[in-house]
Amino acid sequence: MFDDKVLLITGGTGSFGSTVLRRFISEPFREIRIFSRDEKKQEDQRLHYRDPRLRYYIGDVRDLRSIASAVQGVDYIFHAAALKQVPSCEFHPMEAVKTNVIGTDNLLEAAIAAGVERVVCLSTDKAVYPINAMGISKALMEKVMVAKSRLALGTKTVITGTRYGNVLASRGSVIPLFVDQVRKGLPLTITDPGMTRFVMTLGEAVDLVLYAFAHGGNGDLFVQKAPAATIDILARSVLEVLGAEGHPMKVIGTRHGEKLYETLLSREEMAIAEDRGDYYRVPPDNRDLNYARFVEEGEKEITEAEDFNSHNTTRLDQAGMTAILRRLDYMQGVLSGREGAGE
Repeated sequence: MFDDKVLLITGGTGSFGSTVLRRFISEPFREIRIFSRDEKKQEDQRLHYRDPRLRYYIGDVRDLRSIASAVQGVDYIFHAAALKQVPSCEFHPMEAVKTNVIGTDNLLEAAIAAGVERVVCLSTDKAVYPINAMGISKALMEKVMVAKSRLALGTKTVITGTRYGNVLASRGSVIPLFVDQVRKGLPLTITDPGMTRFVMTLGEAVDLVLYAFAHGGNGDLFVQKAPAATIDILARSVLEVLGAEGHPMKVIGTRHGEKLYETLLSREEMAIAEDRGDYYRVPPDNRDLNYARFVEEGEKEITEAEDFNSHNTTRLDQAGMTAILRRLDYMQGVLSGREGAGE
């Protein structure tokens, strides 16, 4: 599948992009292109691998010309470039729109024009019933993905998407924060002990994208049947791995834009979702502007469906959560004294 192919990873120096690269560097790609804005991270990555197949493109998905140049001659794209931090998107919502919505539109426009074979776009559980700017921008990104997939019908380009929950120990996530607080002797700051979040490793996030890449049709969206844990369990598991049981924790209350639980599939999506074992596949909404049968008749299946959320999925206890944390490259790096492990 990868023999003599050219792969482009947008956001290729971030947590997910770096993990994809680690997975694919041993595959027989003719060329792997890394597209991002950060020249320092690109240089660090280049010096780490020193692989002549790696080519680096400084650019921004907001700029159609820069991404159009990078996709020329590309066979496959993993689109991971995004603004992901809830607070920064909340204070600068138009920046989230420019990167997550317009940037995705630019990328897909360029990909179709260049005849790229397959594109996988990455989304988040915060896009379902969104209450913050980051989630809203990702929900719109998904709508753009489906709309562009309709335009791609009849071309050689297949556009699919993935949606996933919290990726453990990814850059900017809560686990590095907890580790830093323990190191500094500060109490762990817990928003709401009963708050639940889906959990998955970076490796599982890559597996999900690869599944979508291999099995997706135009407009399909894939999610993993991920387990969840409470924030209290996650915090106690981090302390157990660090050998810091009894370290103080401080409940600070729910922050602006946070939910009590996250949802990976809405009721409407669950009503049409196809069970693929470890994953759900949601086919695209290919309605046209004739809405009559959806407005006047309705769909009983939606009424009877229940969404798939972090309160009703498989719930991890402390032993299960601790076992997952011990396997993380990041936590192994922390325990061995290697800074930045797992990113």
